[in-house]
Amino acid sequence: MELKGNQIKLRPLQKSDAEALAKVANNKKIADNLRDMFPHPYNLDNANWFIDFVKSQPETPRFAIEYQDKFAGMIGLHPQPDIYRKNVEIGYWLGEPFWGKGIATEAVKLIVDYGFKNLDINRIWAGVFAYNDGSKRVLEKNGFEMEAVLKKAVYKNEKYWDEHRLALVR
Repeated sequence: MELKGNQIKLRPLQKSDAEALAKVANNKKIADNLRDMFPHPYNLDNANWFIDFVKSQPETPRFAIEYQDKFAGMIGLHPQPDIYRKNVEIGYWLGEPFWGKGIATEAVKLIVDYGFKNLDINRIWAGVFAYNDGSKRVLEKNGFEMEAVLKKAVYKNEKYWDEHRLALVR
């Protein structure tokens, strides 16, 4: 399945994306804004592992973000368990050459529309490190609202950081 916007396309991740994925993801600025499971440096083995992992979890909608026929990043909706089963966490990242072009804002809009139309959910939320103002703006442009600040909840790069929780309710 593909989701098409004005300037981007969200599409399934393919084995053929491995080289571009490794190249774009190998950036400390990206890793600094993501959970530690996203490695740095990021190499071809990491890319191949991730592609296999995504393909092994069809219940978790994840898409490659394509801009001008180039792999630009990733976006996904992650189902939550138990009493949170009507919630999904949104996660996304974009390669640095693609920052500041409205790509992430459009990608979030497309996947939010997809999620509310195709999944049995009522709420989409995101956790954003306090210093990641760009990601907060992307979410706010898509109607997400700040729900909470989790004080010193994140331990990243040998420091404690607040996590901002933003959400969009159907």
